[in-house]
Amino acid sequence: MQASFQNVAIQALAHVLPSEIWTSEAIEEELRETYQRLHLSQGRLELMTGIRERRLWGPGTLASRAAALAAQALFEGCPGAPAETVDLLIHSSVCRDRLEPATASYVHHLLSLPTHTQVFDVSNACLGFLNAMWIAASQIESGMIRSALIVAGENSRPLLESTLQALRDTSLDRQRLKPYFANFTIGSGSVAMLLTHRPIAPHAPRFIGGSIMAHTHACHLCEGGISDGMWHMQTDSEALLRAGIALAHDNWRQFLRQTRWDTSQIQHFICHQVGRRHQSQFYDALGLEVQKDFSTFPFLGNTGSVALPITLSIAQEQRRFQPGDRVALLGIGSGLHSMILGVEFPEE
Repeated sequence: MQASFQNVAIQALAHVLPSEIWTSEAIEEELRETYQRLHLSQGRLELMTGIRERRLWGPGTLASRAAALAAQALFEGCPGAPAETVDLLIHSSVCRDRLEPATASYVHHLLSLPTHTQVFDVSNACLGFLNAMWIAASQIESGMIRSALIVAGENSRPLLESTLQALRDTSLDRQRLKPYFANFTIGSGSVAMLLTHRPIAPHAPRFIGGSIMAHTHACHLCEGGISDGMWHMQTDSEALLRAGIALAHDNWRQFLRQTRWDTSQIQHFICHQVGRRHQSQFYDALGLEVQKDFSTFPFLGNTGSVALPITLSIAQEQRRFQPGDRVALLGIGSGLHSMILGVEFPEE
């Protein structure tokens, strides 16, 4: 599936990082007895993933609260984007406050958004935010709405704490430990984006559309949920990496056909943030220049649906983009699904 948008701009983008930091070294120290029993070398977590630390919200932090913090930062940093103009609010995290009502309802309340705002959740593993961008842009392009606020707040603390507890089980061997390893790459953060009708923000980056593709025969490779009050996730990391790269390779060709972009015309790539090995093999397989990549996984880990947009936000904050630049957002999420989206920065 492909889509092109002519009239959608990213009017504002903001993020918030939790203050609490968990280093890979500290996590391994918590597992010292398990490491010794299974003869695992200290330092392997950072060595294999390239992640030296990840951030966590304080105990009890809800996804809605984290998401609202990013939205508040967005409105404070962009006076030309008043909250009363928001026609659509989408919460797009893996994490949510509860099954019912929609977590977006709590965000709407925390932000005191107007009663005319359409409110709902979108969930699709690590691609939820990009899916929300697509949905919102479609409504803006059609003329149904003029602006949409997309938010996400991911909280990795419950999963990390549950995994630490599970791995203290003395009956675990190396083989049974392996599916838990990816859990320690997960981090926390929140992000907010305001998409708007282009004439409202004519000098803002333009969201031009992109391409979507699904290979759901691989839906079993990463599965998570709550059981007995504890968060659990198990991942076949090797198979997931192979399947994800194959899917992204096919979708990349579809994206280039859709946008009529040439790889040489793209100045920046921002990929879903997983880790060092994923980054290296991903760019090699697609034949892309890793020098054009901007990454945050070394200090944030994999922040789920927040990962790609928060990386875009940090890159923009650091003034990495110049007028006329093109940016390809290379999204991939368990399921398996791939979304590749294009952003253009207007010429001055």
